[in-house]
Amino acid sequence: MDFSVIVDQIQAQAKNVDPIGASIKFVLDDNALFIDGTGDENVVSTEDKDADCTIITSVDTLAKLKNGDLNPMMAVMSGKIKIKGDMGLAMKLQSLL
Repeated sequence: MDFSVIVDQIQAQAKNVDPIGASIKFVLDDNALFIDGTGDENVVSTEDKDADCTIITSVDTLAKLKNGDLNPMMAVMSGKIKIKGDMGLAMKLQSLL
């Protein structure tokens, strides 16, 4: 799966859910995906800004999570996903994915 496809999918899904009330950044390989949910809606961009929660993984791992081929907890435990900042925000991500 290509990074631009992931950005498009998350932008579409972010419009359908309530604002998350914080900011989350994904670092996928060498690309940043920033979700600002502090306003009236979730705004998705490719800006590399500081966030309340940063999730570091690969495009391939994220695709497996989205498809249900990988358990999120196992991915964290095995080091395929690293989370920095507010862990509670990471738990809210299922609605965006």
